[in-house]
Amino acid sequence: MSKIDYRNQTTIVTGASSGLGAEFARQLAARGSNLVLVARRAGRLESLADELTRAHGVTVTVIARDLGQPDAGRSLRAELESRGIHATGLVNNAGFGTHNAFGDEDPDRLQDMIALNVSALVDLSRAYIEPLTSAGTGVLINVASLLGFQPTPYLSAYGATKAFVLSFTESLWEETRGTGLRVLAISPGAMQTEFFDAAGSQSADYGAKRATPQDVVRIALKTLDRPSGPPSVITNGRALAVASRFLPRRQVVRFMGSTQRRAMSHA
Repeated sequence: MSKIDYRNQTTIVTGASSGLGAEFARQLAARGSNLVLVARRAGRLESLADELTRAHGVTVTVIARDLGQPDAGRSLRAELESRGIHATGLVNNAGFGTHNAFGDEDPDRLQDMIALNVSALVDLSRAYIEPLTSAGTGVLINVASLLGFQPTPYLSAYGATKAFVLSFTESLWEETRGTGLRVLAISPGAMQTEFFDAAGSQSADYGAKRATPQDVVRIALKTLDRPSGPPSVITNGRALAVASRFLPRRQVVRFMGSTQRRAMSHA
């Protein structure tokens, strides 16, 4: 089996109202996949659904939902299957981060972030791992981050959630080998998306050019097309992740901390 044929498949994309999620939807639709778009902003989802239906003739279902609520994955699957929609692919893209000293973080905001970045992703993956595996042709893409490769002061909780996503997804890659399901964690560096505006992190690019969502998604789908592809891929800013493997841990943390302080002072 080589390049994935997405025709006659249905892929769920979370966080699909903008940025990386919307671009996953566009490129998957261009490849012929039917879609389920999930996010809180119904208006944006409806506009994107109309665009993709007109451009590619695919079926697009819109679900306006806060995935940070308990049992997000199980309740979504139940709702979709009650409509006769059986997904063969899942892109766990929904998530957010905050850029602050940990002692200054809002506790409720932290809990919401962990619920969305970790709990919802795990619940969605668990809800769909069996149907995706049995489909034999499906995909599971979890969006991690370059910041998941090393501690990141002032983005401490966010970076830790992405380290979890990376480790979790690579484990699933091994568990599902030979089933036909292709699993991939993608780790973007700085990107030209709304995420960086929401996080308040305008300058922490670590010397790398910001990638476009188009480039990141193109790399992700191209990686999945490889019959024996890797469990994860860094889409941009790879030098930072490589350096963190070889430099002393103390030096890595100090560098990340000083970089983040500079970013916060210029925000």
